[in-house]
Amino acid sequence: MLIMSLHDPISDMLVSINNGQKSNKTLIFVPNSNIKRNILLVLKNEGYIIDFEPNGYFIKIFLKYFNNKSVIEYIKRVSSPGLRVYKPSNQLPKVLSGLGIAIVSTSQGIMTDKDARKRRIGGEIICYIA
Repeated sequence: MLIMSLHDPISDMLVSINNGQKSNKTLIFVPNSNIKRNILLVLKNEGYIIDFEPNGYFIKIFLKYFNNKSVIEYIKRVSSPGLRVYKPSNQLPKVLSGLGIAIVSTSQGIMTDKDARKRRIGGEIICYIA
């Protein structure tokens, strides 16, 4: 049985992805929620994971590797339940000078920093991934 803290479920998912890749797992399970599915959709579209499948109470996440190295080298939670970080579109950070992405929760949904800048909307910075 999977036991996780429920104070910050997004952070728990990011840590599970990071730990899964460090231990060379191809498949991990995290508890299901709408925001997690939206974040995973961004990760899939940007090529950081192979795929994900919502499966009842859990989400199956298929991790991606290239030349036996994990595709995600850096993952960091920025905004947390105790300290929210909001930025307007002109102040959204460029992760590793544009080589990584920041996932942003906006009024038009969850998207990358590049998409938010293009649409000129700011929002809450969820995490950095490179």
